[in-house]
Amino acid sequence: MSTPTLSALVYAIRWEANDVISVELRPATDDVVFPPFEAGSHINLHLGSGLSRSYSLCNSDAECGRYVVGVARDRNSRGGSLYVHQQLRVGQTLAIDPPRNNFKLDADAPRSILVAGGIGVTPMFSMLQHLVAQGRPVEFIYCARSRKDAAFVDAIEALAQEHGVALTLHFDSEQAGPPYLPGLLADKGADTHYYCCGPTSMLNAFEEACVQAGYANTHIERFTAAPAPAAAPSSGFDVVCAKSSKTVPVPAGKSVLDALIDAGLSPDYSCMEGVCGTCETAVIECDGELEHKDSVLTKSEKQAGKTMMICVSRCKGTRLVLDI
Repeated sequence: MSTPTLSALVYAIRWEANDVISVELRPATDDVVFPPFEAGSHINLHLGSGLSRSYSLCNSDAECGRYVVGVARDRNSRGGSLYVHQQLRVGQTLAIDPPRNNFKLDADAPRSILVAGGIGVTPMFSMLQHLVAQGRPVEFIYCARSRKDAAFVDAIEALAQEHGVALTLHFDSEQAGPPYLPGLLADKGADTHYYCCGPTSMLNAFEEACVQAGYANTHIERFTAAPAPAAAPSSGFDVVCAKSSKTVPVPAGKSVLDALIDAGLSPDYSCMEGVCGTCETAVIECDGELEHKDSVLTKSEKQAGKTMMICVSRCKGTRLVLDI
């Protein structure tokens, strides 16, 4: 039931900033074809021992035959970034999932403003390359602790200069503190589309600044799950798997994903935190409300109830039918 993986060759590993490297992947054999991707997409790297991690593509979506991801060494790593930094080597092959996109650019936006924080620059760099290639109006705001911590900053500066893109660089070490987003985003226009990727504190500040300014066209991507509000204790329910003709009980305190795996099924998954979208599954029927706990679906998508992230979301009723 899992999505077929692609065999990728680690073609190059480059130092990009303090504790940040880029990994260039190419097809491992002549019969492997990398599918095209959209700016904002990510891929899952299967790193061995069942470890799978999602990383945003940072190269241009016009490029064929290679994927480039940026990986920051996470001090609180659960194994993914440490493996990439310490064990991944040029010439190694690994399995990857085809690209997915939960952070799409609006092709009809009259203007786009991209706000990147730290390693959140990775999808933004790809978006910037796409927008300038299409001749679309764009402004780029890049925030980092210092210039030495700002991955791809030289390439971004060169691209902005070549195409006349308004570029704002904010380095905490030079500005005596974090960016003041209400000021950076002031008077940018209600029709403009605003995109942000970065640490949770920055995403929260971005969303608040956009609400205060009356900007409705906002888009964010999280690398870590947003703090979940306190919820009433969950109860168990049954998941009916339409494709595999299995009914799987999901007890209180256990995720749908874990229950399906324990029942011998093999759904796609990666982060297990509701942020990567890998485990998104179509909902055929639910006899009660869906309890969405992910950071991927929009408010309207959650209200529609057509899909759910089975790693974190649940059913408040007693029976849930999934297309799996």
